[in-house]
Amino acid sequence: MNVWVWGAGSSAFGKQPAESTASLVRLAVLEALRDAEVDQVDAVYVGTCFGEPGVAQRTLHRLGIAGLPITVLENACASSTHAFHEACAALEAGRHRQVLVVGVEHLTSRFTGALPVERRDHEGRAGLGLPALYAMSAAHYQDLFGLTDAELAAVSVKNHAHGVHNDRAQHRRAVTAEEVLASRMIADPLTLLQCCAISDGAAAVVVGDRRRGARDVPVLATAFGTGAAWGHDSPRVWGFDLVAQTAARAYQAAGVGIGDVDVLEVHDAFTIGEIVTLEALGMAPEGAGGRLALDGHTVLGGPQPVNPSGGLLSRGHPLGATGVAQIFEIVRQLRGQAGPRQVAGARIGLVETMGGGAGGVDGNACVVCLLGA
Repeated sequence: MNVWVWGAGSSAFGKQPAESTASLVRLAVLEALRDAEVDQVDAVYVGTCFGEPGVAQRTLHRLGIAGLPITVLENACASSTHAFHEACAALEAGRHRQVLVVGVEHLTSRFTGALPVERRDHEGRAGLGLPALYAMSAAHYQDLFGLTDAELAAVSVKNHAHGVHNDRAQHRRAVTAEEVLASRMIADPLTLLQCCAISDGAAAVVVGDRRRGARDVPVLATAFGTGAAWGHDSPRVWGFDLVAQTAARAYQAAGVGIGDVDVLEVHDAFTIGEIVTLEALGMAPEGAGGRLALDGHTVLGGPQPVNPSGGLLSRGHPLGATGVAQIFEIVRQLRGQAGPRQVAGARIGLVETMGGGAGGVDGNACVVCLLGA
């Protein structure tokens, strides 16, 4: 692809009731523009899941960003990664030269606890929210492959340890496996410290064609897909096939494989989510992903660190902002700007965001992006 990330920025993440959506966007966008060394763009793509109507225009015009095409996309947790994918496609098509991509969510102004179920879906009518769906995946894996509670807990321990080094993360406290397993049960076998919390935040990147900037990060490929019809008789857990198929297209387009990837940011809203995703990406055979964190493969200092930002479990998961926040982290890693969480020698980074929740569909959306140094 002839698309490059020129600059990246983000707000802090966490429950921030004193901050407005506009103030979070301002922090992220101004940092991204400064980082890109530009003061204007040709178009804007915004990803948000629960943002109010007109949220993009309402937050951007205060920055003087108006009078240009602004596209808003909603695709559950993959909303802003989808926005990034569409921005890259627009650049490839020659429609624009430099584009701003923004992800934003202010969940604490809308919800006080877990996100409500969608009662127009049959799972929602049964009260089956995403924690329960992921718990069913975990229970299925335990039954089929002998996945242990210790393997599930190791993902949380790893990502919270990584988050300690991220000054923008929501949770910056290391936890032990014993603490993880002793925390309150949310949906068996997933305990509180294996589930992401609601969060507020924004992230932004400026993407454009090739220029002579040594700090610009090339986008090797992006792939986007929506899940097929999915029933409870499916041989695999929810989301596995969608991630695997999307990743395969990204690998083919970039001319790389999972073995070439040095650092990853993946969708770990729940511990089982990271395990299943890494298997779908090809890092481990199906049923063997539970050993990756426990054996140190995905830990900082290991062969392929996963979620050095702390992931959704530690950095936070403001749904619409998550995808671009993952890209922000990978850009920092590939530039060697990640400080104490830097992955040494990182040359290729992968971002995977899974958006889900529509009853009867194997995931609303999945985006896989590959970036190079």
